[in-house]
Amino acid sequence: MIASEMTSPASATSSDSRLGGPVGNYRWTICALLFFATTVNYLDRQVLSLLAPSLSKEFNWSNTDYANITAIFQFVYAISMLFAGRFIDKLGTKKGFVLAIVIWSLGAIMHAYSLPVGTAVSHFLGWIGMAAIPVSIIGFMVSRGVLAVGESGNFPAAIKATAEYFPKKERSLATGIFNSGSNVGAILAPLTVPWIALNWGWQAAFLIIGAIGFVWLIFWLLLYKRPTQQKRLSATELAYINSDSHDTITVAEQPGTKGKVPWFRLLGYRQTWAFVFGKFMTDGVWWFFLFWLPKYLDAQYGMTGTAITIPLAVLYSMTMFGSIGGGWFPVYFIKKGYTPYDGRMKAMLIIALFPLVVLLAQPLGGSSFWIPVLLIGVGASAHQAWSANIFTTVSDMFPKKAVGSVIGIGGMAGGLGGVLISKVGGALFDHYKALGHIQTGYSIMFAVCALAYLVAWVVMKSLVPHYRPITDL
Repeated sequence: MIASEMTSPASATSSDSRLGGPVGNYRWTICALLFFATTVNYLDRQVLSLLAPSLSKEFNWSNTDYANITAIFQFVYAISMLFAGRFIDKLGTKKGFVLAIVIWSLGAIMHAYSLPVGTAVSHFLGWIGMAAIPVSIIGFMVSRGVLAVGESGNFPAAIKATAEYFPKKERSLATGIFNSGSNVGAILAPLTVPWIALNWGWQAAFLIIGAIGFVWLIFWLLLYKRPTQQKRLSATELAYINSDSHDTITVAEQPGTKGKVPWFRLLGYRQTWAFVFGKFMTDGVWWFFLFWLPKYLDAQYGMTGTAITIPLAVLYSMTMFGSIGGGWFPVYFIKKGYTPYDGRMKAMLIIALFPLVVLLAQPLGGSSFWIPVLLIGVGASAHQAWSANIFTTVSDMFPKKAVGSVIGIGGMAGGLGGVLISKVGGALFDHYKALGHIQTGYSIMFAVCALAYLVAWVVMKSLVPHYRPITDL
């Protein structure tokens, strides 16, 4: 978002001179709900990766098998992201979020029943004459697909709720706060999932973590209504929410069906392709870190179960710095007179340099697992900083009626990039494992992750060298 619009919760909730008194702070209760929803989202998403080393041994999965399971999630998520915003617009924020979290929570719980699910699907595949796939793989694929459909609704529902409950000058702050729930979820998962699995079994981990979404749902149903229908919202705070008539384009303003721009028309702009390429190149890096790091610690250092708890918690704690600092970094350049887009691109170039340290993870990792953990933590933190900025390059240049569609196209591209990097990684790891040095496979993938951001930035800058807003939509 534009830096000058940012403010702090304390200053925004105490009073507003134009309204003549205290404003109130119920909107931050809604922001807290969105924060916890995003936390649950990432908790559910990460359970499989944390259990992957033990599940791979139990079900005799190869790295390619695991890559196929994760790729299904990424592929379904990518396709669903293209349509999720439009479904949320049609259903409304409250009903849309209810549907999303019910689907993804059921999908998370389904993982505990992957064997009977896989058996049923396997019988159907046999009946129609298709080649048999191992039951466990089928079951987890189906569960991951259901999870992906539901989870794709979290982000568009959350930014729509933010648009409803916050004036434009606070939306970037509110979005940053609820989006930090992804980091908290990534931190809490290694602290809880291995312990649950160790004491009660892997099925219990999926059941318990999956059920948390239904607990959140109770509070959402009790506390959320549209601002004009919300009795807990004071008249003064409602006036404050609606006080900002300044026509700043923000990602939070998801378009409705009226005046929606066709996708194919958007593909005619270089600005669209710059965003799409940037997402395609870099989203897969985050997916790779999220889904493959437990497997890496197992393959390289023999660490499984609760042994990976502290290293992963430390690594994902580091990403908080990128999430919080990344959105503020362009302010330095904007204050020096750059347009928001040009300032963001300057900041993104510097951010793109930090993942290069991941190139040292393997060469220096022989002495201690902490070296790659910390270096990858720097790369993952840089990704969060990059992500905080790449979304706003769209809102810098497109009119608000097109922002949601461009974000959806880019989200699909990012998901497909994740599918590619997961499939390539699985094939590489199996190949080099058969040769007796799987470390080479990880060295190659770390190199891809390290260089992806610079490649993305160069192409984005080539497509859109300077700030050029779209004015003909």
